[in-house]
Amino acid sequence: MPELPEVETVRRGLEPVLVRARLTRVRQNRPDLRFPFPERFVERLDGATVERIDRRAKYLLAALSTGETWVTHLGMTGRFTLDGTQVGEFEEPAPIAGKHEHMSFCAVRGDATTRVGFADARRFGFMGLIPTEAVEDHPWFRALGPEPLGNGFSGAHLAQVFDGKTQNIKVSLLDQRNVAGLGNIYVCEALYRARISPLIAAGKVSKPRLETLARVVRDVLNDAIAAGGSTLRDFANADGGQGYFQHRFDVYGREGQPCTAETCTGVIKRIVQAGRSTFYCPSCQKR
Repeated sequence: MPELPEVETVRRGLEPVLVRARLTRVRQNRPDLRFPFPERFVERLDGATVERIDRRAKYLLAALSTGETWVTHLGMTGRFTLDGTQVGEFEEPAPIAGKHEHMSFCAVRGDATTRVGFADARRFGFMGLIPTEAVEDHPWFRALGPEPLGNGFSGAHLAQVFDGKTQNIKVSLLDQRNVAGLGNIYVCEALYRARISPLIAAGKVSKPRLETLARVVRDVLNDAIAAGGSTLRDFANADGGQGYFQHRFDVYGREGQPCTAETCTGVIKRIVQAGRSTFYCPSCQKR
């Protein structure tokens, strides 16, 4: 599933095309994705102007001139395209055209018109239209914790929400009520950089180490966003193939390989926590 850096990359790629653009020729090619499209979806989008595009956790939020906010969750394989070119890069490939394109529209800014499509091969993504003034109170957003790249996220915040917790820190960081938008890949990477074992109880991690962890979480996410940027790749090739976001992971997906730390002779281990794979170095990340 696309994580926060991938969603932010998509937001940055869409922003110069959609902000202050009028949406026209809106088409809906099926009744639902993971959930049904909103009632009168095409009618409510057509003719609206996009005032801004934000991100909350792993959601894209386009505030419209109609007083509604168009919310998109990419699910596992959701992709936006601009004139046939995919916005952002992803770790996993997925079809983005033909029967997999479920809605499309034209974005008109001045003399420029861009055709925008949304494809979702597995249809785990979804879209909604929410009154802009009510977004924060909507069930999708009401219980979310602070953004890890925002001012509300810090070691002090982690110390507060982890106080007394016996649940391991890996699963605690994935809890969206504690921090919004953190996913499995980047939690593994952040814990490795902070040299914190994923097995330790969240409430047992000292405040100084939580300060380090908060800083490292920001660094990991910013590094991933910088690596993805807003690069557009043209996937209109003969065999329908496509590229994907190339990460340089220290631990994720590297089971059985040597630790990347210069002075470490450890080997990356994989375990399962709360149904998710955890990759870590037992030598560097001792309890």
